Amino acid sequence: QVQVVESGGGLVQAGGSLRLSCTASGLIFDDYAMGWFRQAPGKEREGVSCINWSGHITYHADSVKGRLTISRDNAKSTLYLQMDSLKPEDTAMYYCAASLAMVDGCPRDGYWGQGTQVTVSS
Repeated sequence: QVQVVESGGGLVQAGGSLRLSCTASGLIFDDYAMGWFRQAPGKEREGVSCINWSGHITYHADSVKGRLTISRDNAKSTLYLQMDSLKPEDTAMYYCAASLAMVDGCPRDGYWGQGTQVTVSS
């Protein structure tokens, strides 16, 4: 059974940092593209940062470029999102996704975690 589990969310002041982690089990991690998506109240889910199976190709949404960095450790079956210079508009539920398929730089039609809340206060 595939399990995707996020951790590391929390409450932080504007300008602060957080590091999200995502572990995936029940699959061959280094076969999968991985990504971080987020959904704020009243908004659609959007792809934030994504990475291919090897870690050599990454995608970052324009709104987070230069502030959020995605990485992966295939030996630990873990995905990371380093979040720096956080803004109130980064407040959302952050989801980790894993898929064998990528569309527009991000995984699609795969496995999802339950999410971890990130709240940035002004």
